[in-house]
Parts: sequence; structure tokens; C-alpha cells
Amino acid sequence: MDTDVWNERVARGYDASTQHMYAPEVLAPAVDFLHRRAGSGAALEFAVGTGRVALALSARGVAVTGIEKSAPMAAELARKPRGRDVAVALGDMTTRQVPGAFALVYLVYNAITCLLSQEEQIACFRNAARHLEPGGRLVVEVFVPDLRRLPPGETARPFHVGDRHLGFDTYDLAEQRMVSHHYTIADGRATTFLSPHRYAWPCELDLMARLAGLARTERWADWNEAPFTAESRSHVSVWRKPERTGTPHA
Repeated sequence: MDTDVWNERVARGYDASTQHMYAPEVLAPAVDFLHRRAGSGAALEFAVGTGRVALALSARGVAVTGIEKSAPMAAELARKPRGRDVAVALGDMTTRQVPGAFALVYLVYNAITCLLSQEEQIACFRNAARHLEPGGRLVVEVFVPDLRRLPPGETARPFHVGDRHLGFDTYDLAEQRMVSHHYTIADGRATTFLSPHRYAWPCELDLMARLAGLARTERWADWNEAPFTAESRSHVSVWRKPERTGTPHA
């Protein structure tokens, strides 16, 4: 993951720019879903960021630890009320390890796509598996690539056009890469933010999980557990570590 993207300027404005993700109808279903999968066990969030989900899950009584590569993002979390309730280890989620075994490891809000190669994404799955206790679960929330809505021959698609914000994605189809471009006007100033991603299809993520020794047990269109279909724009998927060592069954 490119730490230059998540610098101090971006970290300071991140919660304001994602305020819609804090709405109760958005956040509560995610926390409910994760709480049920964690049960009475501990949880580990990869790319914990400023703690939107981790702090809400911790408030439910779940012991939450986070891994975060961006020191400015982790500092924003620590400055929040109860921010110290979530222990954060600085490092790359593909390799950083923390003590203990967890009932739940999770990545939300497309965090897996911030890893820009297939090799890094596989390493992330393997690192998650290392942290899971037997029977533990990995949960990933991520978008489904929007390529069906990309006109033939085009490489850019707008996702938001407003009075103060313009957002569009550009695609490199050969490398499964996209860059989200954000142009914002506020207080008479214009700012830009470019966020690179590597998209992956649901079946590709299933294969990554199998390489890490995990088997898929659930796939939903959203945190409310709507059925996943060919028209779904995102998915919440769950993979489970076997109770005993051995090859998981699909």
C-alpha cells in the first residue's frame, strides 16, 4: 500500500470526507454483522484507519486490535475519545503480525484493493489466516468491479458529480488497476486526491482464501445480508479457518 496516499493532509480530513459512512444506517449493520461473527472472541482489523468500525465494535465489548500502515491515520484514531481502547500496530497488513489469536479478522470499505498486486493480496489473506484461531473467520467488504458499466473503448467512469465534488475512476484493464480521482472545492480552495486500487473478482478472492487455507462460508451483497446476485455492486464475504489442520472443503 502506498503510504504517501494516506498522508497527514488526507488523514486530517478523512473523517469529514467519509462522513456518510458514519450514518447509523451504514455503520450499525456492519458492526452488528462483525459482532455476531466475533462472538465472545477478539477481533483484528487490517487497515484500521481512523477507527470508524473498530471503535464502534469495541464499544460493543469486543477486544479490537488494529494494523495500520499510515502513521497519520493511526494518530487520528488515537486522538479520538476512547481511541486508546483499540491497540494499533503500525505496519503493512501483508506482513505485520501481532500477538494472540483472533476469532475474527476483517477488512472493510474496499481496504483489500489498496494492495496493488495479486501477490500482496494473497499475502494479506495468508497473514489473516496466521492470526485466526481454529474456526475463526475472515470478513472482507469490497466492491464488485464495475466494468459492465464502462462503455466500450473508454477507460474512465464518473461516480459522483456535485457542486463541490467531482469523482471518477480510471481503469487499466490489463493490470486490474483503477485510480479514484477526487476533486473538491471548499472554502474557495480546490483540492485533489488520487487513490490507486487493484480490483479483484469474488472468485479470485475465493482462490486467494483457499491458498491461505480458508474456505468460504458466506457471501452477501451487503452488511444487511441481502442475497448476492449478478447485479450486486459489492459483497461481504466470510471465509473460515478449519477447526483442525487439513485441506478445507468448499
